[in-house]
Amino acid sequence: MRRKIPLIATAVAAVLALASCATESGAAPESSSSATGPLQAVTVGVIPIVDVAPIYLGVQEGIFERQGLDVTLQLADGGAAIVPAVAKGEYQFGFSNVTSLLLASSKGETLKAVAPGNFSTGKDGGDFSAVVAAGASDIKTAADLGGRTVAVNSLNNIGDTTVRNVVDESGGDPSAVEFVEMPFPEMLPALAAGEIDAAWVVEPFLTTAVQQGAKIISSNFAQTDHDLLVAAYFTSDQTIQQSPETVAAFTEAIKEALTYAQDHPDETRAVLDTYTEIDPVVKSVMVMPRFAADIEPTYLQVLADLGLKYGLFDKPVDVNKLLVQEAPAP
Repeated sequence: MRRKIPLIATAVAAVLALASCATESGAAPESSSSATGPLQAVTVGVIPIVDVAPIYLGVQEGIFERQGLDVTLQLADGGAAIVPAVAKGEYQFGFSNVTSLLLASSKGETLKAVAPGNFSTGKDGGDFSAVVAAGASDIKTAADLGGRTVAVNSLNNIGDTTVRNVVDESGGDPSAVEFVEMPFPEMLPALAAGEIDAAWVVEPFLTTAVQQGAKIISSNFAQTDHDLLVAAYFTSDQTIQQSPETVAAFTEAIKEALTYAQDHPDETRAVLDTYTEIDPVVKSVMVMPRFAADIEPTYLQVLADLGLKYGLFDKPVDVNKLLVQEAPAP
């Protein structure tokens, strides 16, 4: 069993201690907000996908309010817009896949993951992410993807990186796969028209694809790592230094929301109606991600290693820079 590391709480507590000591030199610490006082307004950048259901559920259930937070969920098209907004302080927090955070860190952005976003279910053929092909296609395994055209929603990111990995592990040639960038909603029509040979899709597009006759070739997340951390909630070093109590409150709230979402799957599916327009038939049967509250370096290292292997990074990325570290003993 992996040892769980209390990175966030310990480090934020250390920042709070330093802030309280600063009062002796005339600097006032951030005032604490609580459910009995004024709520602290925070903005969180999110993407309108299945993965962020826990934060919507947490807001709905009053979890964030009990931590003294008034949360505004700001919808964005993708992590490419959220990462710079958090880095500049336009949002206090954001949601992004891990590879995008690693890319940002490799380019010098000082971001910190404070909680997991979602994990693979770890089930081959039963995950929320997969590579699919037309039912009549001669593609049978990931090894057959060499020399074929595979659609992904973003090049040089978590999709093509994990697809390359499963092709490699299946005995195929990952360098021979031709990846094309395409929005998820356009992939299934392109697959049906024969414009692409396969597509990497996530829910709800995965269930729709299977219902339309496509077949699963590989569960690329689950086959990469059964405990693959796919995404995370993050903030900036600047926000941690300026608003440590807010960061601590948000961290506790989102961890509680993640646990609640995993323990209440029906409510988690139901909250999707508040920010998505998923067909009820699809929503009732699609595979949901796994949600958990713990984050640790080994979870990030998997995608950091793959990013280096397949050329996303020029040099190894220190995953510890993406986590709030424990303060040294006094």
